[in-house]
Amino acid sequence: MAHLAQLGALADDLVAAVTAIPESQRGRRNALREIVLRSLRGHTFIRTNQFEVEDRLNGLEERFSVVGRDGLAEALRARRDALESCRNQFTPEILHLLLELADQPAQNSKLSDLDALVEPEEEAPPPLTWRDIAREDGWKQERDIWRFVDYSIGSSDEEEVDEQSEATLESLTTASSAEDQHHRTAHDLASKPQGADVLKQVSDAQAWRHASAVDEDGKSKKIPISTTQLLREALFMMAGLETTLFDLRCNLVTKYQLRGVSWDTYKALVTAFSECGRKLAPLRAYTDHKEHSPLLQVFQGCLQEALRSLDLELSSIQARLVATKEEVLVSLIGVLEELSPKLAPLYVLADIVRKVQEERNPHAFRYLELLYDAVGMAQLRDSRATYTLLGTIFFDCFQVYLKPIRLWMEEGKLLHGDRTFFVSQSPTKLPLPQVWKSQFNLLRTPEGNLHAPRFLKPAIDRIFTAGKSIVVLKNMKQHEATKKYRSTAEPGMDFATVCPDTLQFAPFSELFGAAFQAWIQSKHHTAAATLRDLLFSSYGLSESIDALHHIYLMLDGARSDAFASSIFRHLDNFSSSWRDRFTLTEIAQEAFSACVDSYRLSADVDPRGLAYGALASRNSVRLSLPAIHLHYRLSWPVQIVIPEEGIRGYQTVFTFQLQVRRALAVLQHPIVSQQRRDSSRRDTSSAARYYLVRSKLLWFANTITTYLTTLVLAPNRARLQAELRCNTATTTTQSTASAVTTADVDDMIAAHAAFVSRIVDESCQGAKLRPIREAILDVFDLAIRLADAQRAEVARLEEEEMEVSRLSAAASPFKSSIAGRAAEGSSRKRRKILDEERDGDEEDEEEGGGGLAGKWMVGRRDIGGEGKPHAAVLRDLDADFEKHLRFVTGGLRGVARASRGDAAAKWDLLAEMLEVGIKDTAVVH
Repeated sequence: MAHLAQLGALADDLVAAVTAIPESQRGRRNALREIVLRSLRGHTFIRTNQFEVEDRLNGLEERFSVVGRDGLAEALRARRDALESCRNQFTPEILHLLLELADQPAQNSKLSDLDALVEPEEEAPPPLTWRDIAREDGWKQERDIWRFVDYSIGSSDEEEVDEQSEATLESLTTASSAEDQHHRTAHDLASKPQGADVLKQVSDAQAWRHASAVDEDGKSKKIPISTTQLLREALFMMAGLETTLFDLRCNLVTKYQLRGVSWDTYKALVTAFSECGRKLAPLRAYTDHKEHSPLLQVFQGCLQEALRSLDLELSSIQARLVATKEEVLVSLIGVLEELSPKLAPLYVLADIVRKVQEERNPHAFRYLELLYDAVGMAQLRDSRATYTLLGTIFFDCFQVYLKPIRLWMEEGKLLHGDRTFFVSQSPTKLPLPQVWKSQFNLLRTPEGNLHAPRFLKPAIDRIFTAGKSIVVLKNMKQHEATKKYRSTAEPGMDFATVCPDTLQFAPFSELFGAAFQAWIQSKHHTAAATLRDLLFSSYGLSESIDALHHIYLMLDGARSDAFASSIFRHLDNFSSSWRDRFTLTEIAQEAFSACVDSYRLSADVDPRGLAYGALASRNSVRLSLPAIHLHYRLSWPVQIVIPEEGIRGYQTVFTFQLQVRRALAVLQHPIVSQQRRDSSRRDTSSAARYYLVRSKLLWFANTITTYLTTLVLAPNRARLQAELRCNTATTTTQSTASAVTTADVDDMIAAHAAFVSRIVDESCQGAKLRPIREAILDVFDLAIRLADAQRAEVARLEEEEMEVSRLSAAASPFKSSIAGRAAEGSSRKRRKILDEERDGDEEDEEEGGGGLAGKWMVGRRDIGGEGKPHAAVLRDLDADFEKHLRFVTGGLRGVARASRGDAAAKWDLLAEMLEVGIKDTAVVH
């Protein structure tokens, strides 16, 4: 049970030290404690077998003797015997480790190596004697200092001993030691001539301290004191010394009263001095307390210096009253007025100490915040002495707090065990792309506030960024490159420099803020400029962004069409090749090889997209196209600016553009039967409605493409290039864009993240516009349905005409054989064309029931239902388009009115562009 209790206590200490969970959260601490106990109880590591170790050592000793290394065997035996006196529970483990590390000790061991273990004996220095001191300092030549003066009764100070009584150095040492043991008292003074008179004068002067406060009748009375006595006691009390008129808490002792002054007046006067001592008491008590934090130690040193200055002032007042050379008027009120400028800043410091001591678990930098506020208040009150003293103390203490900031911003290092700095490091080493975002964090209090002085919060982010920049530069092996940016002189951060007399009317907060910003800039610009230049010059940030935009934003229409058309061809042929990531990668690399590094480009398919068949994947832009993912490998420094979240935003816009191109691709060329062109037009209304619906869908897809290209992608790219200062020539607007130099990597990260967020929102891909996006995708699916319906109708008409031709040939007695053969040849020709278009996917062919024609027929049945006329299908498609268009335009208007920003204005503009189709809709009967 004792072992379990000890184990439980150790587990509690381990959980408290590692997790730092407050004791109020007992549930979390108990759960972690149980996990630790289960781990400790269930471990499978056993202790070393001490008997086996002994056997191995005995065998090793015997082996040394057998091979003729008796000296080595004796040495091993001697050290084993010596080890017995200091064995502990870990001795077997240590011996076992040494045995495992041994490499043929009988052959490789040398007895001479044991001599290196013997510590050389240090020669003790010769003892220091008075003779040596006298010889070095020249005392021996100065004979007068060795003469003894007899201070006994009956001899004068001028009497000296005979030269024959000159003592040797040895006798002097003995006599000095004896005299040090004898302390002179008041009786020694009284035993000398005139000593009794002096002692009597001292006793009479201090007699008031021991006077009785009771008169002859046994009634209490006040002991009268003089003004000089009261002043001396008051000065002693303010100096922190014990006095008679004041107790240890600086309260008035009521049995004394100033001679010739009423009790109320005396009490008011003494209470004024008591308040001074009572306010100074916390300062003196705090300076006697030992602090371990460097911040608090320097604060204590400043307080001690301020108190020492006050003590010197008190001593100077006392000196004026003791060593008087002329008549001096003692004024208690005058002394208070004289000390007031010295006491005012000390009162403020005492109030700061009191506030810190009253707070529960204050941070070490808490007094810095209070000092900062006190300096500003002193300036507002026009208290120059207090302002100067507090400001000097604040900057002296702030210099200590600057040390970890300077180390972090210049070297990217954190002081081990420093609990005052606001940056913490992850205990585990993260991958290089995550160093910037996750390796270091800003410390926060349980309430969510930054663990830093309030007055530093405007500069915290820049300090944090500068240190992370240094860490990244070290990982790049480019830390030395910062030296060319480093300024030779660091801006001064002392009171005289920051708050000169010429700026005495400027607010202290503004003076400090400007000075500290200049100090930060001297450190921050070094790291930020170096890292920014390396990202652009050595790691190709601009080129990487252009490559991503070519791939995901489809800047080059020809390259993007080459990639998209290959995917669409596989879909239309019901081929599963597009699902193979190697084939997909080959298609992407071939399409974009002219504008990106093809070896960095790869592709894959989301497994969720493989759950649908070839027919379903072809018939909707929602199923197949979102499953296609392109990946462009970036260098790890570039991944800091373009994280994985940004790539996901690019992928969203890429998928939407691919869906738009899919709708345009199926509508690009009208599907018309050759026989229908040559024959008479029997159903002109059906053809007209087909072309009407097709033109509406083409107009809608082209409007979306125009909106994306001209109003979303182009302006945002130009803005991003200006913010990142990318010197690329991919757009014509780049040359006129103003170059804005970003301050650091965080600004570049924020600029790129804002760019991705803007293009996602403005292209209607955000969560707020999800219903509108679904309606747009429904319109794109209508394009596929229209093409499938028209293709099925054309196939049906061709079959009818073939059947008519066959029947006509059969009815004619003269041309039956010729027409039959012609019809049969035409039928074979059409079947051959269909077979060439078919991909050959056996699984998909089984699903379709006979190649592309079968697929289209199935599609026709799915669109309009079994046996539904083609004209009715077209009317349904037209009606669905009108419904979706009205929903999209109305939704965009509503969301634009309820939102703010550039995206809302562009949604409203897109709605206006699409409303043209509603106003100009023509109904064809």
